[in-house]
Amino acid sequence: MASKFLTRFVTARWFILLAGIILGAIAILGVRFVTYHTDAVHYHANFALYINGQQEPFKGSQYYEEEAMCSIATTVTPETRAHMHDNINDVVHVEDHAVTWGQFFANLGWTLGPNFIARPDGTIFAAQGDMKLNVLLNGQDHTGVNDITNTVINDEDKLLISYGDESSASLQQQYHAIPSTAHHYDVTPDPASCSGQTTSDFSQRMQHLF
Repeated sequence: MASKFLTRFVTARWFILLAGIILGAIAILGVRFVTYHTDAVHYHANFALYINGQQEPFKGSQYYEEEAMCSIATTVTPETRAHMHDNINDVVHVEDHAVTWGQFFANLGWTLGPNFIARPDGTIFAAQGDMKLNVLLNGQDHTGVNDITNTVINDEDKLLISYGDESSASLQQQYHAIPSTAHHYDVTPDPASCSGQTTSDFSQRMQHLF
């Protein structure tokens, strides 16, 4: 009788100990899953550029980073930090911290200043008289108030730069014509990532557990 009681007691203690170990491990893994973060940056913004009422199409391969180049990139370059892909001319891929709109346009070969913008061929469109460098960011008018050049591109920003003698109604029409696709690209796996972040956040968290 005593032997059976002792066996049950030892068995119960081992069961409790084993259960405690398992629960402890689950708790630790749960904390690692929830608190996981990565330094990799990859988010998106939308934009459009108009010159005298005509939208700039950004035609030409020079404006777009090739997926092959991204896949073999081993160092961060200005172009890998912020660029466009796949001939989609209204989506900015941001893959580094603190990238500004001025830096993005520079990567395209354009020069963006506080009151002018210049094509890669050197043609300058400067504010003078009724001709303005109109700037709308996330619905707010920054024309002549804030220098968008040094403004950091944030996730799901929407930027309109429109040079010319444009009415408020025309600017609003141009702004609302910009697609709001940044969030879609944020949550869609992007094989063209220049940061090397091609796995989903869930997959990365699972890998981090062990």
